[in-house]
Amino acid sequence: MITCSIIQKSQLEKTHRLDATYYQPEYLKRISKLNTFPSIRLGNISYITDGEHGSPVFDDESGINYFSAQHVREGFIDVTDVKTISKIIDEKNKRSRLQEGDILLSTVGTIGFASLVTKEALPANIDRHVARISLREKTLSPEFLVAFLNSSYGKFQSIREATGNVQLNLFIEKIKDIAVPKHNNPGIAKLVKNGLQKLNDSKALYFFAENLLLEKLGLKGFEPGDVLSYVVNLSDVKSAHRADAAYFQPKYKKLINKFNLQKAKLSDLITLGEILSIRRGDFISTEYYVEKSKQAYIRIKELPSKGDINLDVVTYIDDNFSIQNTETLLEGDFVFAGIGATLGKTARIPREMKGSFYSNNTVRFRVKSNWKSRTNTYYLQVLLQSLACQAQFEQRQAQTAQAKIADQELRTVLIPILPKATQQEIADLVIQSHEACKKAKMLLEKAKREVERFVEENRIKEK
Repeated sequence: MITCSIIQKSQLEKTHRLDATYYQPEYLKRISKLNTFPSIRLGNISYITDGEHGSPVFDDESGINYFSAQHVREGFIDVTDVKTISKIIDEKNKRSRLQEGDILLSTVGTIGFASLVTKEALPANIDRHVARISLREKTLSPEFLVAFLNSSYGKFQSIREATGNVQLNLFIEKIKDIAVPKHNNPGIAKLVKNGLQKLNDSKALYFFAENLLLEKLGLKGFEPGDVLSYVVNLSDVKSAHRADAAYFQPKYKKLINKFNLQKAKLSDLITLGEILSIRRGDFISTEYYVEKSKQAYIRIKELPSKGDINLDVVTYIDDNFSIQNTETLLEGDFVFAGIGATLGKTARIPREMKGSFYSNNTVRFRVKSNWKSRTNTYYLQVLLQSLACQAQFEQRQAQTAQAKIADQELRTVLIPILPKATQQEIADLVIQSHEACKKAKMLLEKAKREVERFVEENRIKEK
């Protein structure tokens, strides 16, 4: 539906903006409400800066997390696939070194997502696509401010003030001008605190599931490591149809030997091709992408290295889109990253994503009918993301322009099947983890809604 706004010339001169979207009716309505609400500039109560503008130097041993816009979610930091930077870069950028209670705001891509920095994320620093907001003492509670920035009254200001042609950016000076409440709301802050605690509970439960799996497979504490030189028989090269040295690293053989030692504790040790059917996904052009619909399109970038797909960041496809000879996902299927630097990432499809498409750079795994009664898909979720399978995916990848893995190689990956009771024990932990995560997101979403009610009620009182 076409909408229009009538703006006075004096208003244009004040904002120095001529783009129509800046003055869309919904924005003007919210500005009008905020003008009758007790607010203050964010820059008046906080120190705000962005992160590293140069090229970061990564260091796997430093322990200093390096967050970008992709890690900033609504309320929390997603530490999945976070890299660590060198102590030199961290020391060089003291201004953006994070502290507990800081708030991160995404300024590129999904603009306006705000997350709270907790002690679990530290030590850490940020790149230039994230703003660090450090509140002054005796101002707002960081939990309450996070809820406000993620609410419609906070987020619209971030999106509205973003500028750029090829890619939108939200600059620091504009962040300082965001209007925020003058006063705290302890009830909203408590909702955020409880939500973040539930997220920690979710992570802990999933960690317990991973540890239990490794313990039962005899892989707990197993660190095979690379060696610089080794001898391979010509017969092994011929049978593997591979001549690349990395494929024959002794660490992979050590892993399989571990499986063989545990055979007495397993109910089976079979190949992936025996238990799972495999199908490559389909390419769908960006012209069919929409903000929200019934059908998601799962790509590699949305796959986690652990846990579930984050429903907040998936791409959606127009409901009217159809493609011949395609297939959509079922609950309990798995989507596997079959190419690129993140090859091996695997995610179980939850009920909410049934009917989704998956991209041509991914592979769909589906439990074969004759194995459904013998395997728990929650168990397989942890197994496929564990060292037991990830090391084998790494071994079988072929490196051309970028890493990739062929279907015939995938089918040879060995899948250790633990007894049904043990599978259920692991699955129960995963299910509890999922439930805690859902509860956390419900609490964070409720906090956003309560912010909107808080603004409305206080605005009326100020009239």
